[in-house]
Amino acid sequence: MIASIQENLSRQIRALELLSSLLQEEFADLCDRKPQDVSEMELSIQELMRQIAGERRTLRAMIQTAYPGKARVHEVAQALPEDQAGILSELLADLDRAEQICAIQADKNRQLAMGLYDQSLMLLKRLHQAIEPGKSDMYSRRGRYAKTSQPQVSMFRGGA
Repeated sequence: MIASIQENLSRQIRALELLSSLLQEEFADLCDRKPQDVSEMELSIQELMRQIAGERRTLRAMIQTAYPGKARVHEVAQALPEDQAGILSELLADLDRAEQICAIQADKNRQLAMGLYDQSLMLLKRLHQAIEPGKSDMYSRRGRYAKTSQPQVSMFRGGA
């Protein structure tokens, strides 16, 4: 059973390394402003994350079956002899490092994507402001002459 747990952890580590490289490719596509490539990469990333989640569910099921009352690999490692516990602890540390690298890269991608979004939004606002009528002495949306906000001189006549 320990061998199965080690294999599962190794698969997760390799999957996270692949995820890290996909995130780096996505970052490069964001920098090059290739939205189609970013969309395709995002689909691959989502599928890989589903597979990683499946591996984790499988690992939890293995642990609950083989070690009732334990839910985490760390708890299992504490109940094992030192040599096996050391191997599991090392795999857990590698898994944690890979997760941290992915999290840092994902945050960089998010910041860049939000920056590009904000930049595009500001550009659109400027374009809208450039085409909006600036004067009020033009026709309104209803085809009538718009009222001006500036007071106009008018003559009053008294009734006789």
